[in-house]
Amino acid sequence: MAGRTMLKEKSRAGSFFSATLVLWTVSLWFEILFDRRFELLYLVFGALFYQSANSAIRFLISKEPLVVNTAVSLLHSIITSASVLFVLVNRWLSHGSDGMFEHSQLFGGTWPWAYAALCFSCGYFAYDQWDMLQYRLYSGWIPAILVHHLVLLICFTLALYRNVTINYLILTLICELHSIFLHVRRLRRMAGVRDAESFIVKVEWTLNWLTFIFARFVPHILITAKLIMDASKFDKGVELPLALFGMAAMNLLNVFLGIDLFNAVKKESNYQKNDHLHNE
Repeated sequence: MAGRTMLKEKSRAGSFFSATLVLWTVSLWFEILFDRRFELLYLVFGALFYQSANSAIRFLISKEPLVVNTAVSLLHSIITSASVLFVLVNRWLSHGSDGMFEHSQLFGGTWPWAYAALCFSCGYFAYDQWDMLQYRLYSGWIPAILVHHLVLLICFTLALYRNVTINYLILTLICELHSIFLHVRRLRRMAGVRDAESFIVKVEWTLNWLTFIFARFVPHILITAKLIMDASKFDKGVELPLALFGMAAMNLLNVFLGIDLFNAVKKESNYQKNDHLHNE
């Protein structure tokens, strides 16, 4: 009975999020074809690239949907992190840091390659939404991961359509540095490597915590503070409320993620202690 209810919940959620993905796709192609926004093709290239990576991993490494999905997510985090760092360093080397984080730059400006990088990353979220729907890699009536991707797709594409807050969004993506170690941890556990005392696991957890603090938690708080300080510089419209809502949601998710990481450390440590006691 419980299994049947769960299947119904998955089916309803799948139908709703599939419909939203179709609507989003129609909207994108309307912008590309009818408004001649060909720069948005980077988004299509991104989705196709990650789908191709999915097929390659499925053919060469594993056919397990969750393993494949996590491996592609790791690839996305690596590419996006490198792209964000490239955009920031390139801008700094070209023009220095003067005015780099002024409101006019963050809101209305676009650093070289920032638009393409944001499009390519957005393409991943479209691909990942489809992959999770196709293989039902979610649970519940309101799956948090599908909601997360839908919100990102809406926020990112609205910014890309209107060509505003591109640089703000690039800064938020610095959190993908931390996501690298989240995906590494997940793949490591799938591979059965769970020895909390091993050197590689200790290094992974150290990097996990460092990037959580300095690439996710602190940057998102600073971006939120910047939005609040520059609130009077925004024109009347949806940009500021949408940005503040998005950052509030991100900061809340970061708090929950921090709690989950802390619990995961305790769980792995307790598992190791119990394993030692059992062996004795």
